[in-house]
Amino acid sequence: MTQHLTGFGLGMRRPHYRSYVDGTAPVDFIEVISENFMIAGGKPLDTLMKARANYPLALHGVSMSIGSADGLRGDYLAELRRLVDMMEPAVVSDHLCWTRIDQFNSHDLLSLPYTEEALDAVCRNIDRAQEALGRRMLFENPSSYIAFPGAMTEWEFLTAMTKRTGCGLLLDVNNIHVSAVNHGFAGEDYLAGVPMDAVGQIHLAGHVRGEHLLIDTHDQPVPDEVWALYRAATELAGPVPTMIERDDNIPELEELCAELDVARVISADVAGTRIAA
Repeated sequence: MTQHLTGFGLGMRRPHYRSYVDGTAPVDFIEVISENFMIAGGKPLDTLMKARANYPLALHGVSMSIGSADGLRGDYLAELRRLVDMMEPAVVSDHLCWTRIDQFNSHDLLSLPYTEEALDAVCRNIDRAQEALGRRMLFENPSSYIAFPGAMTEWEFLTAMTKRTGCGLLLDVNNIHVSAVNHGFAGEDYLAGVPMDAVGQIHLAGHVRGEHLLIDTHDQPVPDEVWALYRAATELAGPVPTMIERDDNIPELEELCAELDVARVISADVAGTRIAA
């Protein structure tokens, strides 16, 4: 049975597998990297199936390459469809980026120019992916370190993309902050331009400061600036399923859950303010 995503979750990472399999992790849902489980069988799939029995599941991909000018790989879509049919996740998502050209996969989430030509390619690919999977997908806004000349802002591109394809958005608040600082725009302007009714999930994460740019590393706690932007996002969007991504320097589960409680408090505070108003 397909589940629904609500509340507050975490990315399911190997050090904490046992707690998810046992159902003792105090979270409302879990998310995994799709490609780690796009396999024929074995212990990883068994682990995920057991965890999925305890928590609603989100599948989050990193290799669809929705921005590829040469289209999507049919074998990739077929493998992802098998995983989706097996796990019946609440959400299937990927990134607004490209990772592949011809047979070469960069294993990086590469930025797109926000042009009409790129929009046409992205929308063709989203239409094909959603048809292949038989469901609506969410696509995550990227963090970026270079900006191409383009006819649109990133939020205008996202708006046009959702209108043309019916897809939803996975709003990564940390990525908004990283890109805003790197490119000199206001995160609040980005939020004001995003179609909030299309946002189906929110990601929170940390980053590090490089010599000249912020780097999206997912190996640090969520910083104050991202929490502030998350509050602004929830004021605009209302309650949206929210999770913390931590991919390296992974702390104990208790520490991550305490950090997730900050999101719970912010969301409850915003909801209380709305009721009072």
